[in-house]
Amino acid sequence: MQEKTQWMKYYLEYCRKQKNLNDKTIKAYRIDLRQYIDFLASRNFEITTQSVRTYVMFLHDSYQVRSIKRKVASIKAWSSFLLENQLIEEDPFYHWHVRLRQPTILPRTIPLRVVESVLRAAHNETQQAETIAGKRQAWRETAVLELLFATGMRVSEVCGLLADDVDLLDRYVRVYGKGSKERMIQLENAEVLSTLGTYKELEPSQSGEPFFKNRLAHPLSDQSVRHIVCKYADKAGCGMHITPHMFRHSFATLLLEADVDIRYIQKFLGHSSISTTQIYTFVAAAKQRDILASRHPRNKFSFE
Repeated sequence: MQEKTQWMKYYLEYCRKQKNLNDKTIKAYRIDLRQYIDFLASRNFEITTQSVRTYVMFLHDSYQVRSIKRKVASIKAWSSFLLENQLIEEDPFYHWHVRLRQPTILPRTIPLRVVESVLRAAHNETQQAETIAGKRQAWRETAVLELLFATGMRVSEVCGLLADDVDLLDRYVRVYGKGSKERMIQLENAEVLSTLGTYKELEPSQSGEPFFKNRLAHPLSDQSVRHIVCKYADKAGCGMHITPHMFRHSFATLLLEADVDIRYIQKFLGHSSISTTQIYTFVAAAKQRDILASRHPRNKFSFE
């Protein structure tokens, strides 16, 4: 077990320094690999095809398919690293392709009228704020909401923005997504630009500093953004639970319904594979069925 634990440390260091993966991804790898190593140790197993098969069966007792797929992917990547570095003699996945069928879970989106009411509630807050601190907070929160919906960014990407990443003159944000992959998203809405500009004037940041800062000048946390979303959903009286990621889903789905090519949406979202983006086509198809079922003029007459 001690040997495998050391191998895991080598691999995580490689992920950090060579693959430039972020701390969250490395933490997930550490949890997944530690669990697998403990499983091997408890049964005196080595890293083989059979031990992986047994482990996957073991995981089925406690985890959903999505979690199992992630854990298996972690083990597979680690095994490839061990093989390349001659720490194991055979890849346990060489003779076995893991096929885990996952039920399709459609992304939860926010109705456009609800998005509008949430943004309106936030903008109203900026007008009602009386103190400088209150104005900074209100404009920061409104800028976060506007950016979530205008760009479809992940909440971690919004929190990770630096001052240099937001260029209001050339109207774009530079985003570092999963695996530190860089993409540029244009900002073309005048009100969004104005909101970001007002926040920037109230809360200026130097090069290298976070664009969105809390009162201690630290980057906003994911939890802070979730709190902002819940706060204005309550103020808007929308009557539904909203998360930051639902803005991302809504961004993609609404663009797809507006006949935007899915490959453009893929680039906006920073998906490496088009298959990841295609989940939104199911949502668009469901919307089409709803429209045809409720609004098609054929439904107005019957011959029975």
